[in-house]
Amino acid sequence: MRVSEGLARREAQLMRYAVHQIVPLSILLLMSLRLAAQDLPSGPARLLVGSGTPVKLQVAQTISSAHARKNDRLDFVVVEDVTVEGYTLIRAGVVALGSVVRVKGKRPLGMGGDVIVKLDSVELTNGQRVGLVAHKEFKGRSHTIRMAVGMAITASIFLPAAPVFLLTRGRDSTVLKGAEVTAYTKSEVSVETESLPIARKSHSEVAEMVKLLPPRALNGEGREGDMLNLAFMAKEDDLRNAFARAGWLKVEKSPVQIIWHLMWQRKHYTKLPMDKLYVFGRPQDYSYSLPDPNAIVARRHHLRIWKTDRQADGIPLWVGAATHDVAIEFVKHKFRLFHKIDPNVDEEREFIAQNLAEAKQLTREQYVHCTEPVFKAQTATGQQYYSDSKMLFLELSQRAEPSAGATEVAAKLK
Repeated sequence: MRVSEGLARREAQLMRYAVHQIVPLSILLLMSLRLAAQDLPSGPARLLVGSGTPVKLQVAQTISSAHARKNDRLDFVVVEDVTVEGYTLIRAGVVALGSVVRVKGKRPLGMGGDVIVKLDSVELTNGQRVGLVAHKEFKGRSHTIRMAVGMAITASIFLPAAPVFLLTRGRDSTVLKGAEVTAYTKSEVSVETESLPIARKSHSEVAEMVKLLPPRALNGEGREGDMLNLAFMAKEDDLRNAFARAGWLKVEKSPVQIIWHLMWQRKHYTKLPMDKLYVFGRPQDYSYSLPDPNAIVARRHHLRIWKTDRQADGIPLWVGAATHDVAIEFVKHKFRLFHKIDPNVDEEREFIAQNLAEAKQLTREQYVHCTEPVFKAQTATGQQYYSDSKMLFLELSQRAEPSAGATEVAAKLK
């Protein structure tokens, strides 16, 4: 009987121990599970992208007010990754959709054509489409002033003929392939982060620039011409100083100065202008020539340079198209004089690099393979040329000392 009582007391002690020890541990365990549940997200993490996020694009095809129609569908190419909080939202190279909003052809009274385009949507990296907002107006050149001058001159000679000039038309508006447009996301959008790629932290700006760079410059009507065979890394002042120190001259742009110098200098005119070519829908920022002292007008090295919107280590990147004029020829069907170029444009590319190196203006040079090869092509005026399709990247030195030889050459040409 005493044994049974002892066992009962023992069981009672164990029960009391369990209550005092196990129950608090259970409470702690439940509290921990509750806290852990609060820390866990209720669903996949989401990224909220606000409206007005900028998207840089280029027009994918040339558009003219002479042929475009309202509601024509247009393509635009994204030229730079759009990143938000460490995620890539839109990848460079993706095609965005747009359309023509309004078209006006060239009109009497010297008025030019008019084209308005808009952006509609673009695809995110997760396949979702978002709306874009952008309206851009492109106007053709008007000839109103020319018309008025013509009327005034004609009226002074033969008044009845003056009204004929009212029929003068301006130019069609031409939106060149590569013209730059910035659009903005239309509304706020929420995206699951697990569906977005992580933004690339380190990549070559030069490689990114070349990837979406057009292979050739265009003339004002959208015809492809000179190939882009040079790239420069330089601050703007350093770019100008490097070519000045190497003996290059900036050609003239003012019609008044051009006519004046042609009349008085003729064959000794060193700053003979060159036609405008277009990259990114813009004419060249700089036009440089290095004439041959023995045939200043007929023979000259020349180069057009465009600034890009990219930088490497905080220094702007530029692209250029170089050819060597070797003679002047008369083209009958166009009734114009044109410079004839050396068809081996690679030699001109190498000449410019050697010229800058001899003037101590280079710190680095390397060849870059273009995305769209150009082995054989024609200039905008129809001249044949050939190339190995490589672009030469040149990093220009900063605040380099002038070269005595280059200074002497420049002095002889001025």
